[in-house]
Amino acid sequence: MAEVIRMPKMSDTMTEGVIATWLKKPGDQVKPGDILAEVETDKATMELEAYEEGTLLHIGVKEGEAVPVDGIIAVIGQKGEDYQHLLEESNKASEEQPAPAQEETPVASQEAEPPAVVPDTSGIKATLITMPKMSDTMTEGTIAAWLKKPGDKVKAGDILAEVETDKATMELESYEDGTLLYIGPKEGESVPVDGVLAVIGEPGADYQALLDAHAAQTASSAQPAPATSAAPEQATAKQADSEPAAPAPEQGATQPSTPAAASGDRIKASPLARRMAKELGYDLSRIKGTGDGGRIVKRDIENYQPDTSTAATVPAPATGALAGAPIGQEAYEEVPVSQMRKTIAKRLAESKFSAPHFYLTMEINMDKAIAARKSMNETAPVKISFNDLVVKAVAMALRQHPKVNSSWLGDKIRYNKHIHIGVAVAVEEGLLVPVVRFADQKTLATISAEIKELAGMAANKQLQPQHWEGNTFTVSNLGMFGIEEFTAIINPPDACILAVGGIKQTAVVQDGQLVPGNVMKVTLSCDHRVVDGATGAAFLKTLKELLEEPVRMLV
Repeated sequence: MAEVIRMPKMSDTMTEGVIATWLKKPGDQVKPGDILAEVETDKATMELEAYEEGTLLHIGVKEGEAVPVDGIIAVIGQKGEDYQHLLEESNKASEEQPAPAQEETPVASQEAEPPAVVPDTSGIKATLITMPKMSDTMTEGTIAAWLKKPGDKVKAGDILAEVETDKATMELESYEDGTLLYIGPKEGESVPVDGVLAVIGEPGADYQALLDAHAAQTASSAQPAPATSAAPEQATAKQADSEPAAPAPEQGATQPSTPAAASGDRIKASPLARRMAKELGYDLSRIKGTGDGGRIVKRDIENYQPDTSTAATVPAPATGALAGAPIGQEAYEEVPVSQMRKTIAKRLAESKFSAPHFYLTMEINMDKAIAARKSMNETAPVKISFNDLVVKAVAMALRQHPKVNSSWLGDKIRYNKHIHIGVAVAVEEGLLVPVVRFADQKTLATISAEIKELAGMAANKQLQPQHWEGNTFTVSNLGMFGIEEFTAIINPPDACILAVGGIKQTAVVQDGQLVPGNVMKVTLSCDHRVVDGATGAAFLKTLKELLEEPVRMLV
């Protein structure tokens, strides 16, 4: 599914950015970590890094043109994919935003309390670092780890912290030179987008005045806006205009990076490459980058052959706090909710409470499917599982029942022509749903290999947005845990989800006689706003026929 690339907020005072140079052109293949363009902000020229993998389908801004923060810059997706609806939806959303209520506020402001006065901070040689919006759905981030501490010297390009968002763990990069004067949230604490994280500036700078100004500005923005602004935005400024200009920042952040020496220079590497190197115990300073400007990317980590003498030692896991608790003692542990768990809770609660669910359950005789799977695995290049058979059968059934392959969009219903099956995968922190795209057009062996690869990436936290977005129907299978049947909550934006139970040997009636058979129960959860009972029942009937006569899936 195509993804819109928007102008990120690269500094606290940035309102727009100018595309200095495009380093990619439409049609180029892009991988996470590649540099798409150089962006000129109000403070420096920074690199715009790609976090998506695919083809650069569209560039919406020419070199030299300015784009406001969150404005559309480009689109990345599959080659030949239609992306015009993304641009139209974004333009429509922008047009529908209400205009500032400047004409109504003068009367109201006379009766309301006077707005908080934002103190002048133009002479303070320090800058606030706030929580950036790292994805379209992000509303807050959790500090996973601070990589700098108060008093440390910081250069533009240094990594200050690791931030856990609703989709991945990202790196918080510094765009300022100076000393880290202040850190707000502790590790494990959540901060809303635009909330204060830290302050960077000259030693001795009055950063408390910056914090007070930001708090006053936040409080005033929460009140109805007056006809004219009480004070210009001056919450972050490095120095007054009357003072001599500071030396230009060092260019180490934009110089090509070969294997780093022990000079302390920043090693240029994509967040995915850093995460992989950390998990494998690799020293990034010994790896040569092949990405843009010498940046270390995923393929460099995969191709690196470390010396046994340089492998990092992985510390042994800590013993559980409750391991030695005496018998009969009450004990518990409270842990902060992870961003993944928050997202699961929010999305599924919205689905359950907004979509009117109804459920259809059917028994399927799996005798022939068991025999067919055994025969296919004798020659198949990968081991085909029962879940692979279900995914293939679901995709073929959706082709015959397109109304099930749909989404509720409020004032309209979208009937998807393509079939992308989301496969629920349990991971340590919760649940991920990687997507098998165009599943109806793929062979069983291809589906099986792809599901295994996606499940491995999910377990290793290597999934990228293009791996979990774009599903049109979801399959959740708990049969391997011995669950006979269950109901699942619809995974937005889908209209249906199939809950698959285990195969159980039981007595079945065949030709008027009781004989042993293998039965599997499936339950279809439907959004009644989109799918009616008869439509869901017809879909299950086709699914049953395909699984009870699996040879039909090979035709």
